[in-house]
Amino acid sequence: MTEGGILPHGKVSKLNRVRARRMRKALTDAELALWNELRAHRLMGLGFRRQMPIAGYIVDFACPESRIIIELDGSQHALDAALHYDADRTVRLEQDGWTVLRFWDDEVLKDIDGVCRHILATIETRKELQS
Repeated sequence: MTEGGILPHGKVSKLNRVRARRMRKALTDAELALWNELRAHRLMGLGFRRQMPIAGYIVDFACPESRIIIELDGSQHALDAALHYDADRTVRLEQDGWTVLRFWDDEVLKDIDGVCRHILATIETRKELQS
């Protein structure tokens, strides 16, 4: 929570709140694997939320403190329509000051340590740029 008790992602529609709650109960194998690394401040003490509504979207994972969003993509994200949608979504989220990281599902399942190192390196780079 931020000053005044308002969450950093703004007002959330009732529909998105319901969708996010439903999505939290139905994680993919890759989402579950990454969540097991991120939850309960396991990754360097950072607080992550899963299926978090931000700017009208529901992102897979977000660290509000570091303004990092992590999106996990399955094969459907390789289709042209999905590529354009994801690109537009990323632009919108970055306009709000978020950094969006995308990983393929099989990348998470095969090299979770590498994914976590990349997340930490990105957070460190953001800190350096803000100093």
